[in-house]
Amino acid sequence: MQLTDKTILVTGADGFIGSHLVQALVARGLKVRAFVYYNSFNSWGWLDSFSRKTLKEIDVFAGDIRDPNGVLTAARGCDVIFHLAALIAIPFSYHSPDSYIDTNIKGTLNVLQAARGLGTKRVVVTSTSEVYGTAKYVPIDESHPYQGQSPYSATKIGADRLAESFYKSFNIPVVIVRPFNTYGPRQSARAVIPTIACQLLCGEQILKLGDVSPTRDFNFVADTVNGFLALAECDAAVGEEVNIATGIEHSVLDVANILIGEINPGAIIKTETARFRPQASEVLRLVGDSRKIKMLTGWKPRYNLKEGLKETVDWLKRSDNLSKYKALIYNI
Repeated sequence: MQLTDKTILVTGADGFIGSHLVQALVARGLKVRAFVYYNSFNSWGWLDSFSRKTLKEIDVFAGDIRDPNGVLTAARGCDVIFHLAALIAIPFSYHSPDSYIDTNIKGTLNVLQAARGLGTKRVVVTSTSEVYGTAKYVPIDESHPYQGQSPYSATKIGADRLAESFYKSFNIPVVIVRPFNTYGPRQSARAVIPTIACQLLCGEQILKLGDVSPTRDFNFVADTVNGFLALAECDAAVGEEVNIATGIEHSVLDVANILIGEINPGAIIKTETARFRPQASEVLRLVGDSRKIKMLTGWKPRYNLKEGLKETVDWLKRSDNLSKYKALIYNI
């Protein structure tokens, strides 16, 4: 199925990956409805940083993914749904697990029910590599066992299984897209790369971090978005769960050292216990197997880690982007 001439709903359009996905869809000339989180400030998240010309091409819908009526209204008239709306911060899920169930599981249920009732042609559900937990083997393929090592990951496992059930029970054309650690411009301040880069750009000589030994498979956001688009158009991906991964792992320490060298070579790292996850909850190793997405779509990453980090740092340096981050506190 080609996306050409389709009307697209993107939930979580105000967020990091969602805003980049909206940009890519608009650049293709597609009709896009952007579902953003309603709030009294009338903030559209990262969409507020778009040019007026781009915003004129977007139908912005303010609502709450937890509200089935709003989701149904937003989905009406849309051929394809990219479902990205979620609570994603792992540390905050320790404090407020109920909100993760309501948003990540019930929110996904609302999207699936809307698609079922409206006959939506394609539903792309966003998973996360966190559903795998610490790798039992590497690279992690789609058959790897699930491990709910945080309330966040448990709710994403639940959302994925709901999506699978709607495909098998009601033949809803669902694709479960599982990106490994995405980074780049606009990423939340609670993620490790903005945490490192923002402290360094603010001139901090002592870089405050948690455990620097875990390894991750880092994907630049443009590559992740291209993976979403390729899988949405791939008929053979319907009913499947598919990793978006580079197959290369880097430790947090590796990333910190690259950014220190790029921004402030005199900085030193200090670990803070407040930034550590509970021991059994920490995911120590994630590196993905990308063979399935390559077989289905031919997708491959265009950016290596150093290139992606340079793009990210350059963006943070531009205009007032750095001022949007609370760089000197621990963001959860």
